[in-house]
Amino acid sequence: MIRSIQLSRSALLVGAAAIALAATPALAQSVDQTNADAATQPPAPKATTAADAESKDSATGDIVVTARRTEENVQRVPSSISAFNERSLDRIQATDTTGLQGAVPNLNIVQGRGSSNSTNIFIRGIGQPDALQTFDPAVGVYVDDVYLSRIRGNQLDLLDLERIEVLRGPQGTLYGKNTIAGAIKFVTRRPGQTFRANGSIAVGSYDQIELKGAVSGPLSETVAAGFAVIHATRNGYVGDSANHREYNDKNSNGGRAAIAFTPSSVVRVDITADYSHDNAALNVGRPVNNLTTFSGTVLVVTDPVNSGNRYTWHGRTTPSLPNSTTLRHYGFTGTAAFDVTDALTLKSITAYRNLKTRDYVDIDATQYQVGDVLVNVDQHQVSQEFQAAYTGERLSGVAGLYYLKEDIVSHQEAFANDLLGPAFLNSPFLRTVDDDLTTKSYAAYVNGSYEVVPSVRLSAGLRYTKETKDYFRTTSSFFGLLPFFNATFAFVPPKGKWRDWSPMASVDWQVNPTTMVYARAAKGFKSGGFNGRANTAAEASEYNPESVWSYEAGFKTSVANQLRLNGAIFHSDYKDFQARIGDIDPTAPFPTPLLKVLNVGKMRIRGAELEANWTPVTGLLIDGQLGYLDAKYLQFADDRFPGGSRAFQTPAFAPKWTLRLGAQYAVDIGSAGSITLGGQSRYKSRTALAVDNTVITYANFLSPGVGTTTEVDGLFQKGYWVHDARIVYEAANKHFALGLYGSNLTKKAYKTDAQEFSNIGSIRTVYYGAPRTITLKLTARY
Repeated sequence: MIRSIQLSRSALLVGAAAIALAATPALAQSVDQTNADAATQPPAPKATTAADAESKDSATGDIVVTARRTEENVQRVPSSISAFNERSLDRIQATDTTGLQGAVPNLNIVQGRGSSNSTNIFIRGIGQPDALQTFDPAVGVYVDDVYLSRIRGNQLDLLDLERIEVLRGPQGTLYGKNTIAGAIKFVTRRPGQTFRANGSIAVGSYDQIELKGAVSGPLSETVAAGFAVIHATRNGYVGDSANHREYNDKNSNGGRAAIAFTPSSVVRVDITADYSHDNAALNVGRPVNNLTTFSGTVLVVTDPVNSGNRYTWHGRTTPSLPNSTTLRHYGFTGTAAFDVTDALTLKSITAYRNLKTRDYVDIDATQYQVGDVLVNVDQHQVSQEFQAAYTGERLSGVAGLYYLKEDIVSHQEAFANDLLGPAFLNSPFLRTVDDDLTTKSYAAYVNGSYEVVPSVRLSAGLRYTKETKDYFRTTSSFFGLLPFFNATFAFVPPKGKWRDWSPMASVDWQVNPTTMVYARAAKGFKSGGFNGRANTAAEASEYNPESVWSYEAGFKTSVANQLRLNGAIFHSDYKDFQARIGDIDPTAPFPTPLLKVLNVGKMRIRGAELEANWTPVTGLLIDGQLGYLDAKYLQFADDRFPGGSRAFQTPAFAPKWTLRLGAQYAVDIGSAGSITLGGQSRYKSRTALAVDNTVITYANFLSPGVGTTTEVDGLFQKGYWVHDARIVYEAANKHFALGLYGSNLTKKAYKTDAQEFSNIGSIRTVYYGAPRTITLKLTARY
């Protein structure tokens, strides 16, 4: 196994400086431009068409994005965007949402803790790791401009996509609530008048089988249709020899159908439907330490993290807990666009989505029944958006109205027969929870760009959002042998009402035809809400929205049609940070853990990003992405700690450095086709995996916790490298390809996420990334 290498800040900065120096000729060229050059608008780099994207990597060719709700070349958008087409997704070996890890600076995107169908996404140190249905995400996920409002259900297989756009920094003006950190947009392929078909079959480690297929083409001169399907299975890479079970597997099916109707040159109508179904085993981690009952008894864990057992992918669960997590997710979207004039287009986007999950989770990841839960969620949403987009000679922009209504009903059960201990007659314990949340969101926005002179644009925008939430929750606790402790609690707060104004302003200067510099300021917010873990009156609370102001300056340049270099620096002021605070209620006559959700913190986040793609000779591509992050709490109120603050803690999922280095070389073998050899190495520096990451001690079940400055080592992941490689043969006509892909070649064991409920049985659990996998994939295209 290759030993992990710790990167020094100086070494990385030297490397970044060396790459930046390569752009000097372009900057020097701008000085030599004549006044006549400045008097005319420099032509933007040629954009890639949808057909070109089939055979061209986004690293070597520009693509059109809709980050600002209008079509623009990615190199002309004055903000930080990473875009991936089909070829570039294959190059970074991405098969689902989490495959973007490492390919985007300062992006943390991993499978969510305890669930096979959720994704933990942080951008620039801001995110929301808890997939509980009452918590809102901090990164907006969109499929064809339709917002997916839950953290569950957004780990998407990459099926028949035209591109993915990752927008870094707050996107509150154009995308609204819950884009405080950024947004990820999935743009599916629209059927057209050209027939196309593709399919692939992949087999690999852990009995992996993946089948994909897509067909589209014309039904008439005005109607085109298409459909795509996927079937993916894989055995679990976490084994449980005691229970003879496997965990962390995959068993999913999905499909999408689309109809494109173009009755005239000025009218376009698109109707799509998608469906996915997952039926997987439990997603299991490993405990960090022994567990503790409320009687003070220690429940010895046989194989905790750092126990000396090098077989990381070994798990354990309570034998009686069903080995099951299921998801059903479907939706319908109708989009209609009408070109009123050559400059003005009206658009309507109507959508309905439904999400049902039934997840069993063994939070403590041991044979003991301490943190075993069932979470059933039934969510559906209806959204409507109207847009008006204008493109003139000097002025362009978009304005819109937006409405979302979301209903979430959930039923939860918590099983903890081993939690109370002998002081409570080893009584069984069951808690049931039923809640209902209805959200209504209304917004109006406008965003425009004005060309002051041919090479300088000023852009500004503003969004107003009004949101209401109605919440109802009942909790029933059953103590088995101690029925006099049984209790039912109802939490029926007044309707929550919040308003927000999210402005944005930017300026960009096209220095020469291949270089742009820009500055941008923007605000974003994350919704307020109600504590979805409130089991007593002491926990029942409403929390306010989070907000962030972000200031960014950057450049985008190309040199000699060989080197593309995009960079940015940023500063963010993050306020009203929503955090879960765990404690013990000392006034209760029986064990009563508290799980409060409060606005407790402020953060200052600074950083820098660099993306480089270099093609020094034909067939050779060298690329890299570098992210630097300096995140620090300015305020974190918590009475359990000395001075009532834990601002000294390390912010979660905010590694100082992220780095990816990649290279590929295509060997032309004439009429036989080509062979591409590629590889990538991804690095992430030391990372905190939980918000609560220092030791909190409890004297007994009636004593509040006492916080310390001692870090829980198991809740951190040291800096590490992961190495991937691939070799792909492609026929000369590009109709067939055969590839061998290897991921995590050195079988590096690395932690990706964690659970922390130290006030409930001393639970601390971590989750690991996948081990080494090898995949053979055959692809056919027409």
